[in-house]
Amino acid sequence: MMLSPLNQRRLRNFRKNRRAVWSLWIFAVLFGLSLVAELIANDKPLLVSYQGDLHVPIFRFYPETAFGGDFQTEAAYRDEEVRCLIISGGQEDCFDFPEEVIAQVEATGTWNGEDVAQGWLLWPPIPYSYNTVNDIQGAAPSAPDSEHWLGTDDTARDVLARVIYGFRLSVLFALIVTLLTSVIGIAAGAVQGFFGGWLDLIFQRIIEIWGSTPSLYIIIIVAAIIPMNFWLLVGLSTLFGWTALVGVVRAEFLRARNFEYVRAARALGVGNGTIMFRHVLPNAMVATVTFLPFIVTGSIAGLASLDFLGFGLPSSAPSLGELTLQAKQNLQAPWLGFTAFTTFAIMLSLLVFIFEGIRDAFDPRKTFA
Repeated sequence: MMLSPLNQRRLRNFRKNRRAVWSLWIFAVLFGLSLVAELIANDKPLLVSYQGDLHVPIFRFYPETAFGGDFQTEAAYRDEEVRCLIISGGQEDCFDFPEEVIAQVEATGTWNGEDVAQGWLLWPPIPYSYNTVNDIQGAAPSAPDSEHWLGTDDTARDVLARVIYGFRLSVLFALIVTLLTSVIGIAAGAVQGFFGGWLDLIFQRIIEIWGSTPSLYIIIIVAAIIPMNFWLLVGLSTLFGWTALVGVVRAEFLRARNFEYVRAARALGVGNGTIMFRHVLPNAMVATVTFLPFIVTGSIAGLASLDFLGFGLPSSAPSLGELTLQAKQNLQAPWLGFTAFTTFAIMLSLLVFIFEGIRDAFDPRKTFA
C-alpha cells in the first residue's frame, strides 16, 4: 500500500532519528523474543521422541501413561522417572540407574560406548518456566550460576525465566491499557472540543469529579474483595486512565473547530463525524502522541506498584513488581534488585525514545539534518 506524501515525510523524519530507530529495533527484538517465551524458557521439552513417535509437550497434554508410566496426570518431564521412561522406551528397569547415568544417556544417547537410548527430549535454552520451583540444593534465593544465569528468587524460581515472562506481561498490559484509554479519551475530548457549549461544560464537571477519585485506593479495595486477574486490572486501569488525553484533545478541537477549512467543510455539507476524525484529529495528533509515552510508562509503573504492594496480580504471576518486592525483602541477594532495576530501566528508556521519535515525526515543525 502506497503511503501519502504526508506519511512518507513522517516516516523519513522517524528514520532520521537514529536513537528512535535503534530503540525500536532493540525493543522489537526483545518483545518478539518475549512473545515466544514458551519456546525459550519452559519446564516442558520442546519435542519428545518416544518409541519412534514425536510429541510436542508445550502445545499438547500428555499423561504419564503415554510414556509407560502409571498416572493419568500430565507427565512431569523434569522428574528422573519420566525422563528414564522416555529415554529407555518405557523400560522400568532403568529406574535402577543412577541420575548421572540417565543424564549421560539423555545428553549423548550412549552409555559406555553403546547406543542404548530409545528416545530423547529436546529442551528449550532455559529449562525452567516462570513458576517452576527448582531443587537448588541450598537456601533460596540462590546466587547466579551456570544453571540459573540470574539466580533464583526466595521460592527457588528462576529469575531469568520470570523476567522474560514478566517483560511480556508488562508490555502487553501497557499497550492494551494505552490503546483503550486513548480510544476513549480521544473520542471524549473530540466531542467536547468540537461541539462545546453545555455539552462541554457538563463533560468537564464529570471529568473533574472522576479525575479526583482516588483510583489507587479503589483498585486496592476491589483487589481485597475480588481476586485480581490480568483483564480485571486492565479494565480498572482503563476506567480511571481514560481522562489523561481528554484535556489536550479537547483544547486542540476547541482551537481548530473555527478554522477556515472546517467552515469550508461544513459549507460543503460534510458530516460532523467526518470533519472531526478525518480533518481535525490529524492536526491534534502531535499533542496527543506527546502524551502517549507517559501513558505507556505510567501503565507499566502502575502495574509494578500494585504488584509491589501486593494488590496486583497473584504472586504466582511473572510480575516485575513482585520481583522488586523480593529484592526489598532479600537485601542479602543484590542480584534481585539489580535485575529488576536493569529490566525497568531498559524497557522504559526504549519506549520513551521510540515515542519521542514518533512525536517528532508527526510534528510538522520538526526536521532532521
